Amino acid sequence: MAFNKYPPGIISPGYLSRKALPIKKNDAEPLTREDVQYDLLDCIFSDTKAVFTDPFKDQEKVTFGDLYISALHNSNKCSKVLKDKMVETPAFAIELGKISLLTNVGRINTTMAFFPEMKTALRTYHPVPSLQKTDGNAQDAPRIKNCLKAALLASESKGIPPATPEEILSKRRAGLCPPTSVVNLVFVLSTHAAPLSPTHFDGTLNFLDLFIPGKGYASYERAQAFLWFIYHYLEDAEGPNPFADKFAQKNPGKAPQLRELGENEVENIDTQEEIQWGRAMSARRNTFLQQLVSSLEYEKRTGRSAAPLFISVTPENGTGRRSQRQVYDSTPREEGSFLFYVPSQNSATSARSERGRNQHALRTVTEAEVPAGPRLSRRNMVDHAWIIATTTDPLDDSDGERGESEHVLLDYGMHRCDLFPLPRVLSILRYWF
Repeated sequence: MAFNKYPPGIISPGYLSRKALPIKKNDAEPLTREDVQYDLLDCIFSDTKAVFTDPFKDQEKVTFGDLYISALHNSNKCSKVLKDKMVETPAFAIELGKISLLTNVGRINTTMAFFPEMKTALRTYHPVPSLQKTDGNAQDAPRIKNCLKAALLASESKGIPPATPEEILSKRRAGLCPPTSVVNLVFVLSTHAAPLSPTHFDGTLNFLDLFIPGKGYASYERAQAFLWFIYHYLEDAEGPNPFADKFAQKNPGKAPQLRELGENEVENIDTQEEIQWGRAMSARRNTFLQQLVSSLEYEKRTGRSAAPLFISVTPENGTGRRSQRQVYDSTPREEGSFLFYVPSQNSATSARSERGRNQHALRTVTEAEVPAGPRLSRRNMVDHAWIIATTTDPLDDSDGERGESEHVLLDYGMHRCDLFPLPRVLSILRYWF
């Protein structure tokens, strides 16, 4: 027989907030400081108490920020390029840690990407001005989540990590320190936020509420409560907790109390520079999609296989055609035209740009049209493909790469290849390199 273990009149915490947990934004809309709760993240990662055991540094005690970044760095899914960048640019590592923590608790879902050249219709682009000061092209959410899932202890890599708070505490009592990785602990605490609410709070708040905007609690106190959770489960659930306040000290097992913001206290205010950068990146995304539409329209008119399209919707009149798969509930907040995903159909029509159509028109180039000058020695296909793959941007559409050399003109125009078509060779090299 099912029963409600929470007091009458109190809705089970976690479930309602869980539905509203992921950030919801239209394509190209920036994520503000309020959206990501920047002040909370800053308080968490700037805390200077070195009380956590880093399993990758010979039981060395480190701060939470160092512990979390170390877990990301040692993930099996963290690429060598990303690892090198984290070491060379510590500020980038902190930014990556902050956006990864948001992904860890479920605020950033896997439909988001953070570079404007993203083409897939499965995700939407969002600039994050406050967390992209060192690198405008952060990892997209699916790659971040894959990195998080692989951030395990050496003892967990070939087994199953603990999946409940009780299992974690049991391993800690058995002498394993830390009992699991900090990333897996955050996953577990997020999943079990509702049942843990009466254990560590009063039943009206839960672990996930620490990250949700609009609750009215001060960022510093929320950060201390979060760090209390991490220390309680990773280090010591019985002894004194360095992040406990007077209330938590008098009530073992209870998290620190959260202070409400005063009437004149304001947090998470975007700087003017961040606002301008966010608008600029939104405009860049809009331009990129318009060019993509023009290119796809050209391919459709020339009889090539159709691909998913993006069409323009103007907020003022909303006359643009929307897809049945459209998931946005309202028009974009930013001024101007934004583009949304629409599956291609034989009868589909959209606004055509003559300028874009002319820019993306392709034609065959003959040897006679190669610019005059010293004739270059003929390259073999592997050499040529290697040079192209290492000197062009892999995010650019191949139709937008306009070669200057004789080799590029001949190979794009005449498709000279002894073994494979040039696009196939390039795709193979770009995949591996």
